[in-house]
Amino acid sequence: MEKYSSDSLEKLSGILDHREADLLADFATRSIDGIRRFPEERLASDYRQSFAVDVDRILNSMAYTRYIDKTQVFYLIKNDHITHRMLHVQLVSRVARTIGRFLGLNEDLIEAIAIGHDIGHPPFGHDGERILSEICTSFNIGRFHHNVQSVHFLEKVERKGRGWNLCLQTLDGILCHDGEIHNLRVEPNRGKKFSDHESEIDHKKSGDPVSLIPMSLEGCVVRFSDTVSYIGRDIEDAIRLGLVRRTELPAGSVSCLGDTNGKIVYSLVTDIILNSYGKPYVSFSPEVSEALKCLKNFNYERIYMNPLIKKELPIIEQLFKETFSRFLDDVEENRISSPVFKNFINGMSDEYVAGHCPEEIVRDFIAGMTDQYFLRQSPDALKPKPISL
Repeated sequence: MEKYSSDSLEKLSGILDHREADLLADFATRSIDGIRRFPEERLASDYRQSFAVDVDRILNSMAYTRYIDKTQVFYLIKNDHITHRMLHVQLVSRVARTIGRFLGLNEDLIEAIAIGHDIGHPPFGHDGERILSEICTSFNIGRFHHNVQSVHFLEKVERKGRGWNLCLQTLDGILCHDGEIHNLRVEPNRGKKFSDHESEIDHKKSGDPVSLIPMSLEGCVVRFSDTVSYIGRDIEDAIRLGLVRRTELPAGSVSCLGDTNGKIVYSLVTDIILNSYGKPYVSFSPEVSEALKCLKNFNYERIYMNPLIKKELPIIEQLFKETFSRFLDDVEENRISSPVFKNFINGMSDEYVAGHCPEEIVRDFIAGMTDQYFLRQSPDALKPKPISL
């Protein structure tokens, strides 16, 4: 292999920095401003910029690999064309980078936030999140939120407890991505430090009121793109499964946004670009915001809370409680043959083991499971049945 001189590589390392200085908008985040908890010297042989490094680290994380079998909305339904979380984060990344390119923002930072934002989701989507949160609260280890857990995985669980030392801007965007909250406009809460980041996490886990606003315009774009990416896609999945008909979509939303995922995404992305270009915030127009809010309400009532897809929820809830209790007992009794030891604790850093109580260790183990791995830990007699629609 040809060896490159350090001078040549050092020149490469500055090309993109200069390009960002020339091309990015005034409100964009420069890669040279990336802040890591533990400073890392940029080697002359590594010409990647800080947020590009974050993208590579997330892509190579174990948690990212497990996206492939994480529920987005529909679980226990055998259909190869239903969206899973791996596809969702890629759709978010694509939508957000399209918007960011028009607004002159940092696409590496956008991609890092987008692909990492759901890494903390437990098995069985938001139902699993709610159940696990109730369990965690009962053990006094704080509420469980997938955005908080995403940051926790990347900072304190990955690489056997050493974490990836990602930039604050990336972690902040992941923490503050909440696409379920409806906003007409979001303006960055700039100037945060790691102490502010930690305080927001503590407030979120405690249940105290906390408004999580990204510190970067890139984080705001991902937050909006999360909604753009799931709203129409979930409708298409629901139509494919026979839960709703296209003719049932709210007329006001259809007239404004369209009646297919492609039209909805195009309408929303175009509106965001037109209302955010050259601005220090990300925004919808009032008309489109109202149409989107109406569509969200439709999805919530007709899709997310549809009893047809909740048939096995009581069994899943029981399995979560029994699985948590069983693995907690294994940890406390030091049963090293248990999967929690063989597949999680073994090899973990002393810092991780010392810094987490048994309940937190079990929380992290279960939260990281794919749907199928979770079911493999369950007795055959208690496993939920596939849902037929």
